[in-house]
Amino acid sequence: MPTFILLTRLNPEAVRTPKDLEILERAAMQRVKQECPDVTWQASYAVLGPCDYLDIFQAKDLESAARVSTLIRTFGHAQTEIWTATEWDRFKELVRALPGPS
Repeated sequence: MPTFILLTRLNPEAVRTPKDLEILERAAMQRVKQECPDVTWQASYAVLGPCDYLDIFQAKDLESAARVSTLIRTFGHAQTEIWTATEWDRFKELVRALPGPS
């Protein structure tokens, strides 16, 4: 299954206390599991930068990944970005077959 990176930036109005973050996360993940049972969550990270969170998950296709992004957006009144990702070893296999400069 393809791997996707989800970057999320919460609206400051979405949560008022640190405990609200945990409540929001539990509710969002429960909804993703219900609505997108084919999605496999790999990891979640809080990040310092323009985004608040970076999540890594696998989904059968781009439409499934878009559903995850949309669900997360509605829970946290958030902005999200989805990136596709290729494992490094697989990427090296792909580029080995490319022609060199002409």
